[in-house]
Amino acid sequence: MEQTIVPVVTIDYLVTALICGGMLGFILQRGRFCMNSAFRDTIFIQDFTLFRSYLVALGVLIVGSNLLNDMGMMELKPQSFYPVANIVGGYLFGLGMVLAGGCGSGIYFKTGEGQLAAGVAVLGFLISAGATATGMLKPLYDLFRSYKVELADPEKSLTLYTLIGDGMVIKWGVIAAIAVAIFVISLKGKPFSIGKQKGLYWSVTGVLLGLTGVITFWASQVWGGGFARGMNFTTPTAELINTLVSGDAKSKFFPMSSIGISTVTWGEIAMIAVPLGSFISAKILKEFSWKLASAKDIITVFLGSLLMGFSGITAGGCNVGQGLTGVATLSIGSILATIAMIFGNWTMVYFKFIKPMNDME
Repeated sequence: MEQTIVPVVTIDYLVTALICGGMLGFILQRGRFCMNSAFRDTIFIQDFTLFRSYLVALGVLIVGSNLLNDMGMMELKPQSFYPVANIVGGYLFGLGMVLAGGCGSGIYFKTGEGQLAAGVAVLGFLISAGATATGMLKPLYDLFRSYKVELADPEKSLTLYTLIGDGMVIKWGVIAAIAVAIFVISLKGKPFSIGKQKGLYWSVTGVLLGLTGVITFWASQVWGGGFARGMNFTTPTAELINTLVSGDAKSKFFPMSSIGISTVTWGEIAMIAVPLGSFISAKILKEFSWKLASAKDIITVFLGSLLMGFSGITAGGCNVGQGLTGVATLSIGSILATIAMIFGNWTMVYFKFIKPMNDME
């Protein structure tokens, strides 16, 4: 049996991963950006501030990453469409992030602030993502992903623009329509009214988050092994737990490299740097402190994170992996998974917060 040669991790591999992950953590903390809150606030307190920030980040990421792709500087690879896995997995992830008190990116950056409940959520996320990707839950994962929808041409992916036709004009027409819609929606939040404040204004957070996503797409291909994987958390979480337990990241989709006797991926190193970037930001703002939670909250958070790990792997990504990175490729599977996450979030927000408040009146 021929053994695959895994390249040794280089300095630029490590440095670029740490910089991209650190920048992401710094921006998330500085902008107080969590997509669980972004989705939740729209129906719970009718506040669209963070949701507009998400849309701005998405718009920058869509335009920037597709521009680099069409200039030949990197290659975007939209995910395949697994309707059951994308929709069911996305919906369950939306439920789980409300229980966990944060999305995939949220629990990592909040850990860097000293929130112990978020650290518990990361632990549950690690356990469940690993069990789903390569462990005892993998048969269930395979069942959900047993149905796949493809185009007649296997070389093409099912994207928002391929539903309409083919060619650059159609593709960029779709992107332009999305960009205009995001711009119009964002104007209602006064994106240019940037005043003096402790953290980042919502529109600045969105722009910086989108630019970080573009840079991460490009850097992950140039220095991370030749695959533009971009920002994501669920798959790197599974890779990390595999590396910790077995010394092998066991990545099915992304290039691996070796550190001593262990194999790692660029994505898991970048993800490890997220709480480090958050920690630096929190220390500068004097917001770092160890925060405890009740036993009841810890149990709820842990159960929610277990659900997030399973559903994130099943859906093909978390709120960032699908909601930003995946949607940037205009993949139909990523778009539907993200919509399902939003509806799952709203469902749990209703039963956890809104209904109990209504019952008290």
